[in-house]
Amino acid sequence: MATIITLNAWLTLILLIGLFALLVRTKIPPWALFASAITVAMTLGLAGPGDLLKGFSNASVIAVAVLFIVAEGMYATGAISLIVDTAIGIPRNLRMAQVKFLPTIAVGSAFLNNTPLVAMMIPVIRDICRTSGLAASRLFIPLSYASILGGAVTLIGTSTNLIIAGLVTEYIAIGDPNAPPMTEIGMFTPSLVAIPCAVAGILFIMGFSGLLIRARSDNNPDLSWKRIYTADFLVEERSPLIGKTLTEAGFLHQKDSSLKNVIREGQDIPLSPDLALQTGDILLFWTDLDTLSHLWSRIGLRPAYLSTKNDKERHQNRLLEVVVAPANPAVGYKISFLRWLNSSFFATEVVGMSRGGQPMETSLPETVIRAGDSIILEVEESFFFERRDETQFIVEKELSGYHIKRTDKVITAIVITALMVASVALQVLPLINAALLAAVAMLLTGCLSIHKAAKSIDFPTIIILACTIGLESAITASGLSQVVADFITRLGGGSPMTGLAAIFLGCVIMTNIITNAAAAAFMFPIGYSLALELDVSFMPYIIVIMLGCSYAFINPAGYQTNMMVYEPGGYTVNDYILFGTPLTIIVGILAVLLAPVVYPF
Repeated sequence: MATIITLNAWLTLILLIGLFALLVRTKIPPWALFASAITVAMTLGLAGPGDLLKGFSNASVIAVAVLFIVAEGMYATGAISLIVDTAIGIPRNLRMAQVKFLPTIAVGSAFLNNTPLVAMMIPVIRDICRTSGLAASRLFIPLSYASILGGAVTLIGTSTNLIIAGLVTEYIAIGDPNAPPMTEIGMFTPSLVAIPCAVAGILFIMGFSGLLIRARSDNNPDLSWKRIYTADFLVEERSPLIGKTLTEAGFLHQKDSSLKNVIREGQDIPLSPDLALQTGDILLFWTDLDTLSHLWSRIGLRPAYLSTKNDKERHQNRLLEVVVAPANPAVGYKISFLRWLNSSFFATEVVGMSRGGQPMETSLPETVIRAGDSIILEVEESFFFERRDETQFIVEKELSGYHIKRTDKVITAIVITALMVASVALQVLPLINAALLAAVAMLLTGCLSIHKAAKSIDFPTIIILACTIGLESAITASGLSQVVADFITRLGGGSPMTGLAAIFLGCVIMTNIITNAAAAAFMFPIGYSLALELDVSFMPYIIVIMLGCSYAFINPAGYQTNMMVYEPGGYTVNDYILFGTPLTIIVGILAVLLAPVVYPF
């Protein structure tokens, strides 16, 4: 007997189609479209206001927001950079980069939500490409795909799993005696199915990314059109660079930068790829502004002639680009003499200098300042408030995007994150509780400032996640989920296995049309209705929905991490289609075959 399609079901379907079309065809921010869809659903009475807004109080959505703060704590202390440097280093070719890089990202994504992890890794991968000369396009899509594959392995690895786990909890709480068998989603509930899929997917990426992704490199060795600075940096005590050769440190092949000299104990050292760095070595670079900022923020390096006594507070300092005015009292003096002058250079540090767009021939301390010189200063926060004389600099521009890592807190950040993961894995604490404790600990221990914590949360992503859970209420209450479930059942001929394959296919289609979170909210009640109608366990369907809605490899708009790497990698939609389609087929077949083996019907 065919299911009667109600007016509300039609309205819900029209609303979803309109949402999909606007997501694809317009440049309106997705969060605004999802919020509008919730508003329309509420106006049409497709579900109650409480149900439509329940996502904003959902523990899983709040947990994702808090995990952004925890991840930022790992980044701000340099923990992520140090782990990546230890595990990956500076690879010499694409194969070496992927062998070291992809498994590391996959494992990291399993235990630290993949969305904030990718946000942290983008500048790290950009730095690796800058220092190694590798094409960024062949690393950014693999970064996203590896994080997706690894994130699906555990409960906390991806927002998709968290949303579905939250829906499972809500359905169990209803206490329907006719509900298909299902259990609460634990930390490793999807692991036995997702791990083989992740291994197969990563092997495919390693084997075929070089063939299916075109090498696009924005490396431009011609620096004639850029302003080039002289910058001197010192290898600090206990620096992770000590003992590494110039090649291993990546200083010989950096994008838009040239290492001109190494000074050791006052003597020039001949440059050699095998020259091992030592404490106190001074490295003289000719570099553009972006690479200079990267060197300034690199762990283990500091401006060679920095006089700041309290190094632990340097994480609050900023970089400022200035042009020296003719009236500046520093004009005519060497940089080494600035500390004895009553000028705006006082209490600042000169990091780099350029004259007429060209680097200086002498080291910074011996360089005489002239009007019109472009100088990069490291300044304290108070510099912007205390200085009143605007005549000493013609132009001032703060350089954003680079910060000194607070490495004295790196062990603290790692321990906090490890305890959070362990408490969830051992079921000592629920995820939201553990994540909140970890975030508070990051703030109280100084790993992260309140300002950085607030900025770290990706609020558009959180709004989308909350709205998708609300849309699930409309899909269920209107009867649309039952209509689609009946169609899938007829399509599969009443076979649980065929229905499972149809559910995975539906998840992939929906995920790549809209977003993974919206697809999860759409397909969950459909899978529930199908399991109920076939009188089988809901567990294999839950696993397939988790993986199917996570494996958004074909459309960049289908998953947050795909969009995050889209611009840095210089991709087109065709890159995702060409590389993501065979990957989806491989992991899809594995998921459908393994899910009922691990969780029988």
